[in-house]
This record gives sequence, structure tokens and C-alpha cells, in this order.
Amino acid sequence: MSEAQTLGLQELLRVSPVADEIARRFQAAGHRLALVGGSVRDALLGRLGNDLDFTTDARPQQVLKLVKGWADAVWDVGIAFGTVGARKDTPQGSFLIEITTYRSEAYDRTSRKPEVTYGDTIGQDLVRRDFTVNAMAVDLPGRGFVDPHHGLEDLEARVLRTPATPEESFSDDPLRMMRAARFAAQLDFDPAPEVVAAMTAMADRIAIVSAERVQAELNKLLLAAHPVKGLRLLVDTGLAGHVLPELPALRLERDEHHRHKDVYEHSLTVLEQAIDLEQDGPDLTLRLAALLHDIGKPRTRRFESDGRVSFHHHEVVGAKMTRKRMRELKYSKELTEDVSRLVELHLRFHGYGGGEWTDSAVRRY
Repeated sequence: MSEAQTLGLQELLRVSPVADEIARRFQAAGHRLALVGGSVRDALLGRLGNDLDFTTDARPQQVLKLVKGWADAVWDVGIAFGTVGARKDTPQGSFLIEITTYRSEAYDRTSRKPEVTYGDTIGQDLVRRDFTVNAMAVDLPGRGFVDPHHGLEDLEARVLRTPATPEESFSDDPLRMMRAARFAAQLDFDPAPEVVAAMTAMADRIAIVSAERVQAELNKLLLAAHPVKGLRLLVDTGLAGHVLPELPALRLERDEHHRHKDVYEHSLTVLEQAIDLEQDGPDLTLRLAALLHDIGKPRTRRFESDGRVSFHHHEVVGAKMTRKRMRELKYSKELTEDVSRLVELHLRFHGYGGGEWTDSAVRRY
């Protein structure tokens, strides 16, 4: 047994009371139930939380009947897409459960919403999932491991591959291209070369995905442990040009202080420095402001007579650009104003840390 499988078994034993209980209910009704996707991946990584994802051959209305009377709360907001949610309170804590009917979903060329059709086998369900590391399942209550696409091998190699071809997978749901960048940031995994090639070739397909879904993935990426890795993937594949075009535009500029190769690299460095200063966990406001603080430079670049390059008032221009981009990505008004204000004020203390302020300058401030 590999280290990953050992960790996975330990995690599954921890959640087995609630998992086995619900599995026996489904079994008694003649249905199959399996722990699936991110839950299996995280169990194998030794980081399974109390959010559990299951898949089943039972149809959504049947799932509702089976969880009512067992769960402490049930909700059906995702039932149109085959998902029923529930909460189960136990001595080990509260578990948030999502049970999704075997399904396949695909976009047409203009739709922003998937067309859902239900499948009859777990194999049909796993092949439609985004990456092989998310296409593993544990059949319950017997705990048989289901891994038709070699997700365990990819997990141990820390690589992102797709169960079907990348082109098929990203055509089914173009947001999966952003998920590749998000998982790179969250898990520190590397996408396989064919995945990167497909992301690059199909980057413009992200345009059919709603701004709300794009924003949600971007937030998860930014709040991850390695956001710079995910951001570089978005920029290198051209995806950032469609969802956050101000970021790749920074590669064309130089920092007027000549401390960094270019403003793009400088912005990523500032993001990492801001993360190092966090004391109460990931801060989306801080991370967005750090990433976007210099996006006004391309529009304000001037070549001075002495050969220097200046970016006068780039903080004011950058604040306006930040506000516009965040509105297009459907961020809340409060967050948009907070981030824009930080961008506008980011030069206010320039030089203070280097001891360049005089006592009188401090008093005037």
C-alpha cells in the first residue's frame, strides 16, 4: 500500500460512521453510492475535511427521499443539475454532504449553462470529471477503490491530466481551464503538456462562461497556498488575456526604480510579499490589491528627456481600472471599493521604509 493509500484509509476511517450510514440507506433501497472526486483526492493527500462529495445511480428525487429523515438539514438548490445537499451532525462534528446523480454535461457553442443528462454507471460519471485526480471513487459501504483513469498515479506524480482528451474536457466546460490553474495554485501540481497546449489553443472559449463562475475560480486561486503559480499559468496560456487582461499587459513595462525585470514580475513579487504579512489567514482584499496595484502603468508610461521612464498618476488610473475590472467580474461593491482604494493609495508611504522621510515630512503627513 502506497503512502497516499495509507493516508486515504486513515481519513476514510475517520468519516466512516457517517459515510457508511448513508451508504447502507442507499444500498437497502437498491442503489449504489460512492465517495468521489475532491473528497477521494483529499483523503489520499491526508487532508479530507468534513465536506463530503458522493455520486449515485439514484435520481435526484430518490436521493431526496433517502436523505430526508436521516440528515439534520436538506437543501435542493442544485437539484436541477442533479445535486442534493445535506448536513449531518455527529459526535465527530457536522458533515456537509453533496450527493450527485451519475451525469454528463456539455456546453454548446453559445450556452453559459450545462445541459445535464444522467448516466447509469459510475464509469460514465468519472470520465466526465475535470481531472484524473478528481476522477477516483470509493464504492460504499464495501470501500472498493475505483480508478479507471490512473488518478492515483497522477496524484503521486503531482500532475494534472484529464480523463478524456483535454480538448473534450474543456469543450464540455471551459471553466475547467481555470480550474487547472486553481489546482496548480492549491495543490502545487503541474498540468501535463497536453493540458497546457489545449488551454492555450482554447483560451477564447472561456468567454462563454459567466463572470460569476470565473470570479469564483479566480478567488479560489488567489486564496490558495501558491497563487503565483496559478497566475503564471493563466498568463502563459492566454487565459488571463480574457479574464484579467490587465495582468499580462504588465509584461510590457519596466519598473521606474529598475528593481525588477518588469512590472509583471514586480506585481507577482508584491503579491508574495503581501501574503507573507498576513496574520489571520488568506486575505482576498489584500491579495487583489497587491496583484493589481500597478495596472495603471501601461496607460501612464512616459519617456522623459533624461532617458528615464515615468508613470505619473498611475495609482489614480490604476484605481479606475481596478474598479472597472472588478465590476465586470461581478465583485461586490464593498470589496471593489476597498481594493480600488488600496490601489489608489499604494504610493502614499513610498520611501518610508527606507528611511527617506524626514521628521517634518512625517508631521506634514
